Amino acid sequence: MKYDVIIVGAGPGGIFSAYELMKRRPGWKIGVFESGTELEKRHCPIDGDKIKSCIGCKSCSIMSGFGGAGAFSDGKYNITNDFGGTLYTHIGRKKALELMHYVDQINLDHGGEGTKLYSTAGTAFKKICIQNKLRLLDASVRHLGTDKNYIVLKNLYAEMKDHIDFHFNTPVDSIELLSREETDGDSAAFSESSLDTPRYRVHFADGSADAHYCIVSAGRSGSKWMEKVCRDLQIPTKSNRVDIGVRVELPAVVFSHLTDELYESKIVYRTEKFEDSVRTFCMNPNGIVVTENTNGIVTVNGHSFEDPSRKTENTNFALLVSKHFSEPFKDSNGYGESIARLSNMLGGGVIVQRFGDLARGRRSNPARIAECTVQPTLQATPGDLSLVLPKRILDGIIEMINALDKIAPGTANNDTLLYGVEVKFYNMEVSLDENLETNHPGLYVIGDGSGVTHSLSHASASGVYVAEVISSEQ
Repeated sequence: MKYDVIIVGAGPGGIFSAYELMKRRPGWKIGVFESGTELEKRHCPIDGDKIKSCIGCKSCSIMSGFGGAGAFSDGKYNITNDFGGTLYTHIGRKKALELMHYVDQINLDHGGEGTKLYSTAGTAFKKICIQNKLRLLDASVRHLGTDKNYIVLKNLYAEMKDHIDFHFNTPVDSIELLSREETDGDSAAFSESSLDTPRYRVHFADGSADAHYCIVSAGRSGSKWMEKVCRDLQIPTKSNRVDIGVRVELPAVVFSHLTDELYESKIVYRTEKFEDSVRTFCMNPNGIVVTENTNGIVTVNGHSFEDPSRKTENTNFALLVSKHFSEPFKDSNGYGESIARLSNMLGGGVIVQRFGDLARGRRSNPARIAECTVQPTLQATPGDLSLVLPKRILDGIIEMINALDKIAPGTANNDTLLYGVEVKFYNMEVSLDENLETNHPGLYVIGDGSGVTHSLSHASASGVYVAEVISSEQ
């Protein structure tokens, strides 16, 4: 197989890169290689009845497939440079915001119409947070919901499938940098960047495919694979952070004054004891707590829906502590994985604990969870998070819960549920130039797999940007 452009990964970055190339260069042949299935075939077997926990599917339908890990997320597109990644350091703040708004419009045109765009602009909560040693980050948030996010992705795929070759269930094993001799072209043709001259070959189980341009959009679930690619092709990288914490679930009315106006409030707290940064993340009003599988490790996440019939009486959000490591330790993801594996070992998956039990230094048991005034939306194993999370991280989480209780009274109630662990793995940051291009001409790395973006909006914008760069070269 021979393509003008090969895209590895059909997550947000890969999708928007392919979509933009289809619009700008309709004559180009584009191939997308994805380890998971197409959207309509993605289905997690956990039903809460016959199958209650992760069974280790060959390809996790929550993490892989068309739409990537974002397909069954809450569908929140945060339009901001304040969080979600550092794309702006490569392409500029103005350009980054322009592309995020452009992605937002594409989503609206493909089924997202009627959804609300929330904003922190002019909110009184910013002052209230400051008065209580908290900081509310600025953002505009488009909430599609898990259900409408699925519709948007379905419509995008329907528009693209007849113009782009999608290869599902085809994980790429490696990427090869072709020599001039292998392409049967002379030095001049190779250096002139002719589309007729393939420069990259991707290898998979049943064969290989060549292309002049290669865009890698492996996502967070492809972190280990991305590390191998960078080693093989001698692409410089540097260690990134890892976020470790819990998912909080409480009655929706506790946070309703915030979620009704802002939907998602990104609140940051600096702990008194260690001066660590703790932040809220992925707030899901009237949502549910879910599991996800990353490299065989079961962690926790959250969803919410636009459909009123699918709403619950609970709100959930993550509390995460960011950890950066210096020499000699570099494996931040390995550190997070070891904590998650410990949780899986003790709880057979996800552990749940009442905040009151954690504060008293005792484990939660099935009887205490059954008597809890907050009905859990995820069937998890009652246990003791203090046996899993390092003391420094746990102390920070407890401090943050007590701080949030001042702006949302009821957060620190005994029956507030804490699910653990939640880990956000960030790929090591790949060395990229202002075009998101590696040290090899024509090889680009986008999305969360680059370590540059950490959100749906930033990943999607990075895909559009690289498509613009490539299409303008020819």
